Amino acid sequence: MTQRPLRITVFCGSSPGQDPAFGRAARTTGALLAAAGVEIVYGGARIGLMGALAEAALAAGGQVTGVIPRSLNQPDVVHPALTRLEVVATMTTRKAVMRDLADAFLILPGGLGTLEELAEMWSGAQLALHHTPIAVANINGFFDPLLHFLTSAQRAGFLSATDRDLITVDTDPARLTTTVLHQLTTAELTSW
Repeated sequence: MTQRPLRITVFCGSSPGQDPAFGRAARTTGALLAAAGVEIVYGGARIGLMGALAEAALAAGGQVTGVIPRSLNQPDVVHPALTRLEVVATMTTRKAVMRDLADAFLILPGGLGTLEELAEMWSGAQLALHHTPIAVANINGFFDPLLHFLTSAQRAGFLSATDRDLITVDTDPARLTTTVLHQLTTAELTSW
């Protein structure tokens, strides 16, 4: 029986953002995960940070699974060269499929969709619905405002230190990827 490769679901922007460091982080992450033999699960787009992530992983010989809602399954949006593409009915279903495929979650910079995905995966961990590692790449301080909010929420009694520690944050995508891979190889994986 062949064991499947580890899968890391990466949530990130469908736009490139204004800081070139965001694209570099996406490409670095894609290449590192591919080199480690990890299958990437992501939103299926050819554009923005999503596209940079997928391109780097595919160029390095990696496996990349895209999950995209039917409404976005358009030639100018969907990546044409993925290992596998799952077309689903809705954005809610997309998130559920990406969650169910994940052995870990890695969050790169992005907008409202990325924030929603992080919040849902994190609240699922808080409620012990899963024990899937969650890692946030704080590239050039992008997530500093969110981390400041979390500190305020903890001080105000809305977030425990234990819940805050459910995510790993690092400014270096290579170091963060190494940390996540270490967590996956030393911990028992638990699915939803």
